[in-house]
Amino acid sequence: MDVNGTVAEGFEPVREAFAANFALLGERGAAVAVYRDGHRVVDLWAGTRDVDGAAPWEPGTAQIVRSATKGVAAAALLLLHQRGELDLDAPVGAYWPEYKAAGKERTLVRHLLAHRAGVPVLDRPLTPAEAADPDLGAAAVAAQAPVWEPGTDHGYHAQTYSWLTGELIRRITGRPAGAWIADEIAGPVGADLWLGLPESEHARVGRVGPAEAPEAVGGLKTRPKRAVAEAYADPDSLTRRAFAAITPLPDENDAAYRAAALPASNGIATADGLARFYASLIGDVDGGIRLFTPETGALARTEQSAGPDRVLVVGTRFGLGHMLHGAASPLLSPGSFGHPGRGGALAFADPETGIAFGYVTNGFRKSVTADPRAQALVRAVRAALAQGRTHGVMDGAVTR
Repeated sequence: MDVNGTVAEGFEPVREAFAANFALLGERGAAVAVYRDGHRVVDLWAGTRDVDGAAPWEPGTAQIVRSATKGVAAAALLLLHQRGELDLDAPVGAYWPEYKAAGKERTLVRHLLAHRAGVPVLDRPLTPAEAADPDLGAAAVAAQAPVWEPGTDHGYHAQTYSWLTGELIRRITGRPAGAWIADEIAGPVGADLWLGLPESEHARVGRVGPAEAPEAVGGLKTRPKRAVAEAYADPDSLTRRAFAAITPLPDENDAAYRAAALPASNGIATADGLARFYASLIGDVDGGIRLFTPETGALARTEQSAGPDRVLVVGTRFGLGHMLHGAASPLLSPGSFGHPGRGGALAFADPETGIAFGYVTNGFRKSVTADPRAQALVRAVRAALAQGRTHGVMDGAVTR
């Protein structure tokens, strides 16, 4: 497998781990990008642009990143807070009066962001067409009764996070979430990421699909724990119901689905777009824009939820929308914040080291929070930093 792209001096372990993902972990097509102190130090891609095709992955190939989109949605709301337009301790109903229904009048904005709102499921799931309609989605979650008292516990809002965050952005700004993110985040930062894919970008996006993982790697079984497997198998569990809030599952390669704006699940990005976005949250990018003030950055990684997750059935940690470093979703260090996408993608920032990381793939696995391919790349970044020979300038060499 030819690995294309560049790495700065000292980051060669990332190139080696990326190549090993294809040789050992069944990778089909993928890209990884890393920024340090606002400058790109890793930019690699390999394989095919489509999981079921033969055309090569090219510079600028983008993929759907599933729940890695949640990190962008969370950043949008934190930016509104930073600008004085959103009070994290205000009731959601102060901005969205219809949300007060069914016992949710005391739900705070911070509860919504940190997966504490108690509405991870819908009693009547939405079809893909209904889910793409922001009015229908917002009405469904506004009418939904919580399954636990808001603010008292946490559980991953796998699908409903789309309408919770998207409608709050729309109520505050008067603009659809995808348009606001394009104008206020992706555009100013110069990041190739979209929530609601424009028709002009369709040709850049590869086809995604399932890619079976090796049964075992180096003797380490890749099967999930029994409790997790049982939760996904039980149609009445919160786990199954949360992921089934859209039923049937959408066709992620469908142009209509990609054109919709679902902040929980259907963002599309390049690896560089994700890494560049996270770099802008912790510093200037290539001497340009910084989105978060240091105060907002500290707020983003302040723990709001921790412990057994009522939906994912593992211990999770959340700040105000971003996942935090932990056993279920290891990032670079305890100070990292970001978000994985189910079965593949991962993006995060680590303020202590100045690292911002983005990984996208076209082959999705059964993992939810810690895909082995992404984790191999994170370990390689950690190893490169530990060697102490890294530089913040690309060497310009093409790696094969």
